[in-house]
Amino acid sequence: MANEHDNQMPFTRTNYRLLLIGLGILVVGYTLMSGGGSGDPNVFNAEEIFSTRRITVAPIVCVIGYLFVAYAILKKVVS
Repeated sequence: MANEHDNQMPFTRTNYRLLLIGLGILVVGYTLMSGGGSGDPNVFNAEEIFSTRRITVAPIVCVIGYLFVAYAILKKVVS
């Protein structure tokens, strides 16, 4: 006999929404991390490359995004 849980999808609508939110947070984090380059290869702007936004804020946002994605995958919706 087939169990009634066999036909259920592993993810619900809530899981997919949380997953998309987590992916959006990751996009924001990587966008914060990008940039700082120069068109001239002889110019090095250390203040731009090693700014607090790129070194501290962006990695924290990315870690939060990855935790959010992990939560979205592991979340079980109680029906």
